[in-house]
Order: sequence, then structure tokens, then C-alpha cells
Amino acid sequence: MLDLMLCLLGFQLLGEALARALDWPLPGPVLGLLLLFAALWLRRGVPATLQRETPRFLGHMSLLFIPAGGALMAYSPLLRSHGWQLALILLVSTLLTLLATGGLLKLLLRRRLQ
Repeated sequence: MLDLMLCLLGFQLLGEALARALDWPLPGPVLGLLLLFAALWLRRGVPATLQRETPRFLGHMSLLFIPAGGALMAYSPLLRSHGWQLALILLVSTLLTLLATGGLLKLLLRRRLQ
């Protein structure tokens, strides 16, 4: 499991360094995931260590939500005062995303059938 953590953290660090060096508006962890994807694609496969350890690692992903829970407690006054606006924004943005995705799927399926 340590190999997997070091691999993921290494790619995240590389992505962070590259994003800062090139002054890209892309977050370092996202760039790191793209670099990991490119490395796996160029390798044309996933190493045995990654295949073996990834399911165990995914079993502990719930630990990553602890900081979000702490943020909810830290910003509880803000959520109490503006909670309904935030909920409305989340609802509207989710509906717009679903409509856009459905519309795009419908358009692409229509083009595919022609």
C-alpha cells in the first residue's frame, strides 16, 4: 500500500510543480492525474503493484471526507445564514448539468443513427 501512496503522491507533486512552473490555471492534483494516466497509457498497462493495492486503497477513501466534515463545522454560521441560497444554487446547477448532458447525448445519438 505504501508503494501506491508514494506513486500517487509523486504524481501529485509532479503535477503541482509543473502547474506552478508553467503558471497554468489547472490544479496540480488534476495535472498529476493526467500525468499518471499518460504514464499508464504509454506503459500500455497497469503495474501489478497498482492492480493489487488499489482495491485496498479505495476501501479507505472515506477518510478523505474528514476535512470536508471539518469545514462544515467551521463554516456552520455561514451555512446557517446563507444555506438556502447555497441549496438553491446547487439544485439549479445540478438541473442545468443534467439538461445539458441529456441534450448532448440526444444530439450525439441522433448523429450516430444518421
